[in-house]
Amino acid sequence: MTSQTSSPASLGKQLFSMTWPMMFGILSLMSFQLVDSAFIGQLGILPLAAQGFTLPIQMVVIGLQVGLGIATTAIISRALGAGNTRYAKQLGGLVMTMGSVGIAFFCVLIWFLRHPILALLSAPDSVFPVIDSYWPHWLLSAWVGALIYFYYSICRSHGNTLLPGIMMIVTSVLNLILDPIFIFTLDLGLNGAAMATTVAFSIGVLIVAPLVARKHWITFDRKDLDVAKSLASIGHIMGPAMVSQLLPPVSSMLATKLIAGFGTAAVASWALGSRFEFFSIVAVLALTMSMPPMIGRLLGEKKIDDIRVVVSISCRFILIFQLLVALATFFASGALARLMTSEAAVSDILNWHLTLVPISLGALGICMLMVSVSNALGKSYTALSISALRLFAFFLPCLWIGSEIAGLKGIFVGVLIGNVLAGLCAWRMYLRALAKVEMSIQTEKGE
Repeated sequence: MTSQTSSPASLGKQLFSMTWPMMFGILSLMSFQLVDSAFIGQLGILPLAAQGFTLPIQMVVIGLQVGLGIATTAIISRALGAGNTRYAKQLGGLVMTMGSVGIAFFCVLIWFLRHPILALLSAPDSVFPVIDSYWPHWLLSAWVGALIYFYYSICRSHGNTLLPGIMMIVTSVLNLILDPIFIFTLDLGLNGAAMATTVAFSIGVLIVAPLVARKHWITFDRKDLDVAKSLASIGHIMGPAMVSQLLPPVSSMLATKLIAGFGTAAVASWALGSRFEFFSIVAVLALTMSMPPMIGRLLGEKKIDDIRVVVSISCRFILIFQLLVALATFFASGALARLMTSEAAVSDILNWHLTLVPISLGALGICMLMVSVSNALGKSYTALSISALRLFAFFLPCLWIGSEIAGLKGIFVGVLIGNVLAGLCAWRMYLRALAKVEMSIQTEKGE
C-alpha cells in the first residue's frame, strides 16, 4: 500500500524475535498450572470440588481481562504505527485505570453474589463454607493477575514481548516455590494456593510497573484525550473479543456432556487428550500473542502487503510445525497413552485421540491465528464469527455426527474434520476482512 515494502526475511526475523519469548512464557505458565493442580489434588475432595466450582467464574474473569488485553494491543499498536505516540501513552493510562477498577468492581460483585452463583451451579451445601473461606483469597489473586496481564498487553503493544515472556517465567517459578510452602508448610491448604499466586503476581507487578513507567508507555494526563471516543474504540473490540473468549468453555461443556454418554473412561481420556493438545499448540498460542501488535503497527503504517506476508509466513510455519508434531504423535501414540495413564480402558481410547486429532491441529492453529489477526485489523465481529462458527457450526456438529455414525472412534474423526473445515472457513473470512480494510484505506487515500 505504501511505496516501501519490507522484505519477507526481515518480517520473518521480526516475527520470530517477538514470538519465542511468548512461547517460553506460555510453557512456564502451563507447567505451573499443572503442578498447582497436582498440589491441590492432594488436599482431598472438598478443596477439589471448590476449585471445580471456581473454574467457570474464573473463565469469566479471564474472558474480561483477555478481551480488554486484545483491544489494548490492537488500538495502541495501531496508534504507534500511525505515529500518534502521545495518544498511545494516554490509551495505556486509560486501559490501566479502566482495567484495574473494572476487574476490582467485578470481583466485589462476585463476592456478594457468591451464594446465588453456587446455587445456580448446583453446588452441595458442604462446599459453601470452603468457598466462603477461599474466594476472598482467590478473587484478590484474580485481580492482581489481571493487573499484571494489562501491563503485559501494554508491553506487547509496543513490540516488547521479551519482558512479558521473562516475567511469565519468573512469576511461574515463584509460584512453584511458594505453593508447597503456603499449602503444606504453613498448612493453609486451598487458601494457601491462592495466597501464593497473589504474592507471585504482586512481585511481578512491582517489577513490571516501574519498567513500563521508565519507558514512558503510560500517561494519566488526559488533557486533550477524548475519553468517550477512546472508550468506544476499546469497547468495539473488547466486547466481541470477550464473548469470543467465553465461547470455548460453553462448547467444552457440551462436548463433555456428549462424551460422558460413552462412560467415565471416555471422559478421562478426553480430558488427558485435550491437555496434550493444549501443549502441542504452544507455538500457535505464542503467535496469537506476538502477531497482533505487529499487525496493528503495520495497519497504522498502512502496509497491507506486509500484513499479507507476515500472515503467510505464520500460517506456513504453523502447518509445517503441527504436521511434524502430528507425525511424532502418530508413531508414539501407544507409548504416550500408556505414559499418561495407567488405566488400560482410558489408554486405549486415548491412543485413538492421539492418532487422529493431531493431524488437524495445523488447521485449528490457522483458525485460532485468524481470530487474533482479525482483532488486530479492527474486525472484531469477523473474529467473533470465526470463533462461533468453529465451535458451533463445525466442531460440535461434526462431533455429534461422528458419534452417531461410528461411536467413540467417530468422535475423534469428527474433531479432525471439524478442525479442517474451521481452518478453511477462517482463512476465507480473513481474506475477506483484509480486502475490506484495504478498500477503506484506498478510499481514505482517494485512490
